[in-house]
Amino acid sequence: MRKIEAVIFDMDGVIIDSEKFWEKAEKKVFSSLGVKLTADLCQQTKSMTTNEVAQFWYNKYPWTRKTLEEVENEVVDYVGFLIETEGEAITGLRDVLKKLKDQGQKIGLATNSPYKLISVVLKKLDITAYFDIVSSAEHQIKGKPDPAIYISTANKLNKKPENCLVFEDSLSGLSAAKSAGMEAVAILPEKEQQAEKFAIADLQINNFTQFDLEFLN
Repeated sequence: MRKIEAVIFDMDGVIIDSEKFWEKAEKKVFSSLGVKLTADLCQQTKSMTTNEVAQFWYNKYPWTRKTLEEVENEVVDYVGFLIETEGEAITGLRDVLKKLKDQGQKIGLATNSPYKLISVVLKKLDITAYFDIVSSAEHQIKGKPDPAIYISTANKLNKKPENCLVFEDSLSGLSAAKSAGMEAVAILPEKEQQAEKFAIADLQINNFTQFDLEFLN
């Protein structure tokens, strides 16, 4: 019988409504370099690390004035600015974090985003104290959907993967969590909850107000 002893949160789209910030930053930075962003191609980059995104667009529209690292940093810095000025928590987040902490659950964060953005988000939302461990896939060989980030986070929490529950909002993230041997809750718009591809989730919710902590037992 499984026992949940740690809860791990993805960041973008799970604890903060920041997907729109990434879209805005990438459009601003890459368009200035002559990159022609299309909806289909942008959809392909949504689950990538920032390094992978820069490489993706460079391969399609090579630029000369700036290095990949400079471009990546421009995107990250602009996202950080938008988070600090406009960032908002996903509905019900703080209440769930408090209840989890009161229950004695270990709490981790595992994101494809750069490590330096983690502190920006946690400070903006004033939730730093709730997290025992934070991890960025930039310190892994591969980002999600590879399970490395979740396995690493479980190790840091000193918990077995099968005793961890993950909150995710993307197919790549859910795939990473399930491949790591963890249970996964998908946070999705209602219109996406019936999509077959998200059936791998153990539970689907619209936001944290719909999450019942009895699910952990």
